[in-house]
Amino acid sequence: MSISDKVALVTGAGTGIGKGVAIELARRGVKVAVHYNQSSAGAVHTRQQIEEFGGQAFIVQGNVAHKREIESMVQQVADQYGGIDILVNNAALQLNHGFFDHTEETYDTMMHINLKGYWQCIQAVVPYMKIKNSGRIINISSVHAKRPTDFDAVYAMTKGGIRMLGRESAIELGKYGITVNTIEPGAVDVGKYSTSRAPEIRRRFPLGRVGTPHDVAQLVCFIASDESEFMSGAAIRLDGASMLL
Repeated sequence: MSISDKVALVTGAGTGIGKGVAIELARRGVKVAVHYNQSSAGAVHTRQQIEEFGGQAFIVQGNVAHKREIESMVQQVADQYGGIDILVNNAALQLNHGFFDHTEETYDTMMHINLKGYWQCIQAVVPYMKIKNSGRIINISSVHAKRPTDFDAVYAMTKGGIRMLGRESAIELGKYGITVNTIEPGAVDVGKYSTSRAPEIRRRFPLGRVGTPHDVAQLVCFIASDESEFMSGAAIRLDGASMLL
């Protein structure tokens, strides 16, 4: 399952899932553009970890809520590495506001980052993928694209929108040899889960643990590989069966 020498842009790669995805792609020989908006220290740390094992990484900054910034960062990646083969749409905002606590401003901010940002990142990379008549677009969503939340309705709305964006994009871009798939993780440990919650975790998660960024990264690497060339428009739940409870 070789993806060596491919070029990937991973948005939101300074922390959490994005960091794990960027590192694992680089470990498998991918040249990785590490994107961040505000977490510059995190992006530098991601690059340092990649360079420690001899991987290649390049940092780009931009607010995915703004089309011009997206186009600028994509152009920088193409100039640096000669194109883009893989886009991992991951950068997202989760405010955890109650239903009546959201305002028009918070609604717009979340929609612009979590949904419009994914759409415009796809638009920006497709011209480079069309040149090679191939490409992999992987959208990181959430199980809340399928299951309502009890903590942020707007967040869940954006995740449901990402699922449909992936389906529509898969239809539209298939003629260019580009596949589009969505990963829908459940709970992922990005430093919020303590060992004191172990009994609770065993009750809520059939495999006895929450997910990790590495779990998501391994699935990203499979989808990015040639082995998945006939898979497109899929939305893959990655939650250790927790949603079945």
